[in-house]
Amino acid sequence: MAQRVRKDEISAIIKEQIKRFRHELTLDEVGVVVEVGDGIARVFGLERAVSSEIVNFPGDIPGLIVNLEEDSVGIALFGDEESIKEGDEVRRSGLVLEVPVGEALLGRIVDPLGQPRDGKGEITTSTIRRVEVKAPSVVQRVPVDTPLQTGLKSIDAITPIGRGQRELIIGDRRTGKTALAIDTIINQKNEEVYCIYVAIGQKTSTVARVANTLQRYGAMEYTTVVTAEAQDPTPLQYLAPYAGCAIAEHFMYSGKDALIVYDDLSKHAVAYREIALLLRRPPGREAYPGDIFYAHSRLLERAARLAPEHGGGSLTAFPIIETKAGDITSYIPTNIISITDGQIYLETDLFNQGFRPAINVGLSVSRVGGAAQTAAMKQVAGKLRLELSQYRDLEAFAEFATDLDAQSRAQLARGERLMAILTQDQYRPMPIEEQVVLLYAAVNNHLDVITVDAIRRFSVEFLRFLHAEHEGIFALLRKTQAFNTEVETLIKGALAAFKEIFGG
Repeated sequence: MAQRVRKDEISAIIKEQIKRFRHELTLDEVGVVVEVGDGIARVFGLERAVSSEIVNFPGDIPGLIVNLEEDSVGIALFGDEESIKEGDEVRRSGLVLEVPVGEALLGRIVDPLGQPRDGKGEITTSTIRRVEVKAPSVVQRVPVDTPLQTGLKSIDAITPIGRGQRELIIGDRRTGKTALAIDTIINQKNEEVYCIYVAIGQKTSTVARVANTLQRYGAMEYTTVVTAEAQDPTPLQYLAPYAGCAIAEHFMYSGKDALIVYDDLSKHAVAYREIALLLRRPPGREAYPGDIFYAHSRLLERAARLAPEHGGGSLTAFPIIETKAGDITSYIPTNIISITDGQIYLETDLFNQGFRPAINVGLSVSRVGGAAQTAAMKQVAGKLRLELSQYRDLEAFAEFATDLDAQSRAQLARGERLMAILTQDQYRPMPIEEQVVLLYAAVNNHLDVITVDAIRRFSVEFLRFLHAEHEGIFALLRKTQAFNTEVETLIKGALAAFKEIFGG
């Protein structure tokens, strides 16, 4: 009897185990490496793979699918290729490339995969975004009409930039392109604009210098640095601007304002060309692949100002392009110029003459224009561009002329003073109300009695005098954002009083 009970117990236990049994079948699609080298792997067998999907190689080395062919896929490697060999298994992850985003990344230096590079520990955030997404549609956008102040007189007055605009910074090597972008980031302090600086193919020392500068001026609090340095794999350099854009888009779609700097897209184009040639894509002009324009347009089109019903945020883009011998008509520069809403052209000759920022007024333009200026700046800077253009033309003519009439000499002298008042020290962005006051003095002939060499000293001491004796002028300009009769009367009185004590 006891034996029968024992059998019944065993039978009941077995039946219970059968009820609880859950067989989970895991189906992995596995490919085989048929070729690897120069950061690119060709894999056979991943028939259901999708573009931009992450795959895993032995040793936890990730790769990104960038080429879909009939019998194989081309994969860009994000790690050391020397540990990968022909015949290795490659497994699909089923995940499209994503990057961590959010305020946890502010003040940090990360790589394009969101991994920290500043030695400050792991980044804790649960929010992620896809690296590649569609740009906002036309119906999601509104016109750009809110200024993004750079703090630089020559830009805020002549080529104003609005929140949501794409403004190209272009010029030869060592003309102050990065410095201009860094000044703009520094000027966003207390402006509630989140900044992302993307360094593509830069030296480690250069990235460290930029980060230290931002830290020194208190700008790292609201800035994220995304870096793919010169020694990093080429696929990381290609991926960097898209990852930076995803980090910036998080703020835009959260109803906030963001600024992103791509430094620079010339190196990004070279990285993409290298990947395309290794994947045996047909080369086009200057050996760039045929879709190089699309590679940049789908990136820059993601900058926008959203309508209130879609969050009302904005993303402003500063792509940087390096030219050779001032040639802005070469392939990549003309591509980017056609995508952006204007360009700031920095000229080597002006830089060498000591004009900083070295902006060529004739070739620089903002297609947003006065829509992105305060009323006060629009009123005082209206004729500044015309006068500067006339001065540059007359200056070129005067080099070959032996004798000039009095009117031409007076125009040259006036142009020299305008150029001097626009010159600005690096890392010294200026509030808009200070710019308005100085430009009013310049365009209304109040500097004609001051020598050109004394203009910069005049600017510094006059602003110091206003802050000490006439702070109400700045308060009024900040309040009204317009240049009315009351403001003009106060400035004229302050100028008259200061000229009496200025020893210029």
